[in-house]
Amino acid sequence: MVSELGLVIFSVDYRLAPEAPCPAAIEDCYAVLKWAHDHAADLKIDRNRLIIGGDSAGGGLTACLALLARDRAEIKVLFQLLIYPMLDDRTGTTLMPSPALGEYIWTRSANHYAWNAYLGKTPGSPGISEYAAAFRATDLTGLPPAYIGVGSLDLFLDEDLEYARRLMAAGVPTEVCVIPGAYHVFDVFIPDAPLSRQFRASYFTALKRAIFQDFPENPA
Repeated sequence: MVSELGLVIFSVDYRLAPEAPCPAAIEDCYAVLKWAHDHAADLKIDRNRLIIGGDSAGGGLTACLALLARDRAEIKVLFQLLIYPMLDDRTGTTLMPSPALGEYIWTRSANHYAWNAYLGKTPGSPGISEYAAAFRATDLTGLPPAYIGVGSLDLFLDEDLEYARRLMAAGVPTEVCVIPGAYHVFDVFIPDAPLSRQFRASYFTALKRAIFQDFPENPA
């Protein structure tokens, strides 16, 4: 991303569960976003073109960060890049995905364990904050445009597609890419596979549109 798109990337070393359950990680993410925004001139970046993104649990944090930034109204986020994001604590517990999902790499039991560690209580419990599990949000209006990419065998397929549908219903421009036959983090395990290259090309294209939407490559 740095070499091809010319981005400056800040990787957040957020605190980890279970030693630091939510909201530690999301507050760390917000702190870095605000720091980058407030020091944009020193960092030689455009504070009006701040993009947030992540994959898996990081994708879930990204979706929560978009909600938090909207609600605190201190920072405008240009775009959210959600790569097979982990959005709903109920997946695999009270909410069951399609039977074929979650058989490879990231299973229902792994998902339950991770959510339990992050939330500090049983996944699916009432009163889970939308800043912990973005799928819990009831109002998605006013969020930045989104890209959601996921594999067709990923445990998160159902929740990701439903979240995308809800974003679009709320008037949020949203692009969806489903890679057939792909499991969770497939592109990390086999980065040079044709499907992995196709996936990267898809979200790189989405990022280019977001970044350069007001700056045509060949202005008249």
